[in-house]
Amino acid sequence: MFHSEADLQHSFARALWELSPDVHSRLEVPQRAGSRTEHLDLLCIGPSTRTAIEFKYFTRRWTGTAGVPAEDYALRGHAAADLARLHFVRDIARLENFCRHSDQNGLAVMLTNDPSLWTPPGTGRGRTRDREFRIHEGRELAGTLLWAEGTYKPNTCTLRAAYPLNWEPYSELAGAGGEFRYLAVPVSRVGG
Repeated sequence: MFHSEADLQHSFARALWELSPDVHSRLEVPQRAGSRTEHLDLLCIGPSTRTAIEFKYFTRRWTGTAGVPAEDYALRGHAAADLARLHFVRDIARLENFCRHSDQNGLAVMLTNDPSLWTPPGTGRGRTRDREFRIHEGRELAGTLLWAEGTYKPNTCTLRAAYPLNWEPYSELAGAGGEFRYLAVPVSRVGG
């Protein structure tokens, strides 16, 4: 359980250091992207490989006590699941740009207790602006994804590889919103 995305990032980096002291981890590492600078959530530097990790922690409201030692949590509900999907897909595209060399790879991680992210949309549901950005169980992301059927071009996202999506259980806590799942999408060098 984590209070925020920053808490998740820090905890992951600390666990990595405890499990593999020879891998150095750096949070919020700047990367040049053309004329812009973007920041990687976590850069792991090993003896022969660099791994960039992007995190998303999208929560619905949950209040309770968890962990050892026990801590009180009051997770807020994020209202825009469509934007969570958009930003997760953008993370994958950013990681593809990071993986320009054979010694670089990436991992996009989403942790959530919002079932709308892992559940396929219902059959009677109309078209939504984020239809091509859905990240539910069993979906595969690939190619050029259009936001609102291409009517809002700034959100268009092109992926160079195909990414099958498989959600895994993370934790089960008491009460509504207590089921957490994660999605981990590995990204490696694409093309020459």
